[in-house]
Amino acid sequence: MGRSRILSGMRPTGRLHIGHLMVLENWVKLQGEYECFYFIADWHALTTAYEETGELQENIRNMLVDWLSAGLDPELSTIFIQSHVKEHAELHLLFSMFTPLSWLERVPTYKDQLQQLGQEGKDVSTYGFLGYPLLQAADILIYKADAVPVGEDQLPHLEFCREVARRFNYLYKTRLFPEPQALLSRVPLLPGIDGRKMSKSYRNDIPLSATPEEVTERVRLMVTDPARIHKTDPGHPEVCVVHTYHEIFNPDEIEDTRKSCREGAIGCVPCKARLAEKINAYLEPVRERREKFLRNPGILDDIVAQGSDRARAVARRTMEEVRAAMGL
Repeated sequence: MGRSRILSGMRPTGRLHIGHLMVLENWVKLQGEYECFYFIADWHALTTAYEETGELQENIRNMLVDWLSAGLDPELSTIFIQSHVKEHAELHLLFSMFTPLSWLERVPTYKDQLQQLGQEGKDVSTYGFLGYPLLQAADILIYKADAVPVGEDQLPHLEFCREVARRFNYLYKTRLFPEPQALLSRVPLLPGIDGRKMSKSYRNDIPLSATPEEVTERVRLMVTDPARIHKTDPGHPEVCVVHTYHEIFNPDEIEDTRKSCREGAIGCVPCKARLAEKINAYLEPVRERREKFLRNPGILDDIVAQGSDRARAVARRTMEEVRAAMGL
């Protein structure tokens, strides 16, 4: 009996930031425990950005470099691009034949995102946007994944995937598809440098590809305790973005940092300088791996080609079973 299989992916909608590094480090850890399939979800990127495809190929390339820089190993994981495995689209089409419209309309994020993106001026009243949880289900089930690493906000999507698997198995009297379980990942949520959700669109992120100088400058701009006017004033670390980052990137000194802040023994400028040092030290191995891949761009093409071939072989076998079950 082989190892349990997991699948996960990301949409290539822009540069990754150090908040994504927390997710990628979890993926790296899972490489040693599971048979891992990780894919760049370029079709999913079109569900909200179908009019903005000019940078798609560059975003795909940058995401691949970011993943490899974070430590994903193509020898241990199958790394591929969604659109290179056309079987995803075929399974999505076949699933759409028996999936009730009401199932898609009741996905909790659907109406919320429809409203939110509408306020941002995006028209996502499209079939693709409505049907993206079904495409997700096809992404997962075509590899018969046993588990999917998710945050709690994605649990409804995984339950939807299980419902699709159950309906297929019931309709066609088979046990073809497993019901994938959630691997809840306890990934710390990093705020942006202004305290809001970290996002490239807010310009409050620290890119995963940032140079040491860029990291230092981004940290310098971080918001701190608004009640602290002078450096000798007692601080309130629980409301300070810099402190949140110290907890993750400087855990060994966190007690001393917290105590010095509360006592007004350290000012915000040296506190930020120490944080920048720690983040840069943390990112150094990531930068070294990045340089290796940027110096040898042909390696990226080989990784994508080999990963997509491996994924396609698995997907093709599943589709043969699906067609047989459905009498096609």
